[in-house]
Amino acid sequence: MSALKITPVGVDRALTAQLVVAWAGERDEGRARLGWWATDLVSEFGGEDLFKRLLPATWAWATLQGAREAARRHDAAARGADHAPDQLWSLFHLGPEADERIDERLRELKSGGRSPADALPGLQPWIGHDFDQASFEAWLGGRRAARATDTPTGRLLDGLELSGLEPLVDALLAGLLPLPKQYPLPHVRSAR
Repeated sequence: MSALKITPVGVDRALTAQLVVAWAGERDEGRARLGWWATDLVSEFGGEDLFKRLLPATWAWATLQGAREAARRHDAAARGADHAPDQLWSLFHLGPEADERIDERLRELKSGGRSPADALPGLQPWIGHDFDQASFEAWLGGRRAARATDTPTGRLLDGLELSGLEPLVDALLAGLLPLPKQYPLPHVRSAR
């Protein structure tokens, strides 16, 4: 896979996808979410309560950013089982240029004064609502699926001709299906 075409729309879609999956992957004791990482930041009695007191202006961004960081670390640990983990591109590791642009965009949005759902409208159906696994699966399934091979590292997606960030993110989201008990690490191998 060569360098990806990265557009501002693609960056926003990738960030939205990361935040939704990070939220869905949390272990929320009060509601049934996926429980892929041991955080409960984006919930009323989890991280929200603490962050509202610590960061009254940016608490909503901080909870999502914390969940995203937990997901990113979990993703990195799973990729670490591969002999060349930096060559695996996953939802939370989209290559150095894309990752940098997404991080910059998150910082920009966080300091912009708008709520996450206003800044990234794709978050509106999810954040602040109860998790509905059937709706989440339908959202994931509405994307172009790739052939997936289960490997010791995770689900290797192949047969993809990806020229841009958006189709890569869509393929990685579709690669989460079927939803397992553990994070399945859908990934592609980059050509470096």
